[in-house]
Amino acid sequence: MKVLFISPPSKFAIKDTIGIPAIPLGLAYLSSVLEKEGHKVKIIDAPTLNYDWKNLREETRGFKPDIVGITSTTSTIYDAYKVAELIKEYNSRIKVVIGGPHVSFTSDDTLKECSSIDIVVRGEGEETMKEVVNSFNGERLPLEEIRGINFRDNGKIVQTENRPFIENLDELPFPAYSLLPIDKYKVGKKQFANIITSRGCPFSCIFCSSSQLCGKRWRARSPENVIKELEVLKDDYNIQEVEVVDDTFTLNNKRAEKICDLIIKKGFNISWSASSRVNTITQELANKMKRAGCHILYFGIESGSQKILNIIQKGITLTQSEKAVQIAKKANINTLGSFIIGIPGETKQTIKKTIKFVKKLSPSLAQFTICTPYPGTKLFKIAKEKHLLLTKNWSKYTILDSVMKTPGIASKKLRRWLIKIYLSFYLRPRFIIEQMKKRDLFIVKKALKAALNYLKG
Repeated sequence: MKVLFISPPSKFAIKDTIGIPAIPLGLAYLSSVLEKEGHKVKIIDAPTLNYDWKNLREETRGFKPDIVGITSTTSTIYDAYKVAELIKEYNSRIKVVIGGPHVSFTSDDTLKECSSIDIVVRGEGEETMKEVVNSFNGERLPLEEIRGINFRDNGKIVQTENRPFIENLDELPFPAYSLLPIDKYKVGKKQFANIITSRGCPFSCIFCSSSQLCGKRWRARSPENVIKELEVLKDDYNIQEVEVVDDTFTLNNKRAEKICDLIIKKGFNISWSASSRVNTITQELANKMKRAGCHILYFGIESGSQKILNIIQKGITLTQSEKAVQIAKKANINTLGSFIIGIPGETKQTIKKTIKFVKKLSPSLAQFTICTPYPGTKLFKIAKEKHLLLTKNWSKYTILDSVMKTPGIASKKLRRWLIKIYLSFYLRPRFIIEQMKKRDLFIVKKALKAALNYLKG
């Protein structure tokens, strides 16, 4: 069958600020699985290609798909609905399937809100999508026997049982990079790619849905399998910069070290970045990661108040955050600290503690966002139960807009606090001097531009 996968024409708050396009790995994995089954597949990464609706319409007509698969986050769900409507207007016989984190937790609502969508795929989609496509390709496997989907049947919405998570991730084919506009993914002048080496998260942060979407049990690809994919990226696509988008690359130190050892042994000339919890990084591992080409570590520090960290069930301490940043600095690895403001229980005093703490830590870079209760998270359930949601207009769920009441802080003031914390970090004399020494004021300019755009909004 002919299957068209689409990442809708959308604006992404963080990407538009930083300017780094990311590979739609979910679609690329689905494509490789379906190609292996003998289907003809095409991917349209509309945001990266700067496609508008006219471009999308023309590409669809040119390909003449039998099935269209759409991916979407919470903030882009209305764009996904528009894609589905565009497809059905072109040819009502085309089956429209949607997947992604948002619809995995709002499957019934998705089908009710958009009549142009036929099937919702929940959770990991590789095996599910393969069965869905094959069911329309003569096999006629009844939809009710396909685990992990929601669909309509005579006006009623049917939800099948959940699909078990994929046990052996090494069995998955590598993402179908050949179907992507690979030359468009760049960081500066470097060819860029993002990869995932593990799925699942054993932690319980109330603002994150990862453990619900991919399971509480951490599943990891073998170091050898990861290295093979890096070889493909380097040799076939001249990739020079890689971001490992695992929730926690450093969860298993021995495995992370083995990957680094193999990168060093192979002599890969690539630079890369990864995420770590502050309590899963050691000096030995950081030193090895540096030797293997890692130049930046992302830490979810979240707050400078231990009270707030306890509320969000982060499972870390301020002391551990300080130690982790020091470890990275000692290894000469840059750090990017992520911080959230506006968590229920937040006060002016706790925000001031965060501002003070981030200056004390002085990570290389910092990202600040407003607490957003995404569907599938414990926080969303709490917000609904306590009537804290200000809106269910999903397009506002950007992590830069206030969509939830924070008792004691007005939403407008929360926006001002976000600007203040950004400017107080990036306009510090110490930070500017460091950038001048590097002969690079790019980040300072980006921070100012982001703040000004946010103020205008």
